[in-house]
Amino acid sequence: MHSDAMLLREAGLPVTDLTPVLGQEPCPLLFATVSGAHLYGFPSRDSDVDLRGVHVLPAEDLVGLRTPEETRSRMWDHEGVEMDLVTHDLRKFVRLMLKPNGYVLEQLLSPLVVHTTELHAELAALAPAVVTRNHAHHYRGFAGTQWRLFGRTGELKPLLYTFRALLTGIHLMRTGTLVAHLPTLLGEVTAPGYLSSLIEAKAEAEHGAARLPGGPAVARDVEALHAVLDEAQAGSRLPEAPSGFDALHEIVVRARLGETVPA
Repeated sequence: MHSDAMLLREAGLPVTDLTPVLGQEPCPLLFATVSGAHLYGFPSRDSDVDLRGVHVLPAEDLVGLRTPEETRSRMWDHEGVEMDLVTHDLRKFVRLMLKPNGYVLEQLLSPLVVHTTELHAELAALAPAVVTRNHAHHYRGFAGTQWRLFGRTGELKPLLYTFRALLTGIHLMRTGTLVAHLPTLLGEVTAPGYLSSLIEAKAEAEHGAARLPGGPAVARDVEALHAVLDEAQAGSRLPEAPSGFDALHEIVVRARLGETVPA
């Protein structure tokens, strides 16, 4: 078990030891990290904590007649903070890695670590081998979904999610490096100047209304960033397909046979 208390504290997270809670999981955990608004750099005072990770099902669960529980989810209250833990079986998670799925890569590479193992490090080391130009589709689609949600609710949260997804996608296409933290992205990618004030406003309430300073043409800015993402994808040097299949396959086999399953 390992957690980076300093990073967790800086992200506004409780830093008490979660070992007893995670130890209640029925299968070994390869890792558990923090995702969501804390990872993205704009948590609110009343934000819950989204924990994401990977568990390893025993081999008999996959070769018998019963349908395996490849995804597990549970919620609980930890010192007044709502916790939400979702984990995938390693094979399912790796299959998602081999698709243009930004969610799982963000979870895998999150610096907000509450539990890690050697296999977690091995998976993270292989992340560059699965990043492709097609990951732009993931971030384009996520931004579109959040923008429509903003249109229906007028809340600040989906608006920030929209900008975060677009900036992450642009940065990934240009550099091959995944950065999910919006304040960091503002120093890497040209973005509307009012985003910093919106991040500050988001700290007050998870579902607060968006009050846009000076009435900026937000729709125009979102449309412009979509165009930048399209351009970045077209000019990206990232490959069209992942190259890490064999190495990831080996990790899944070793873990399933118990050769590197954590205690």
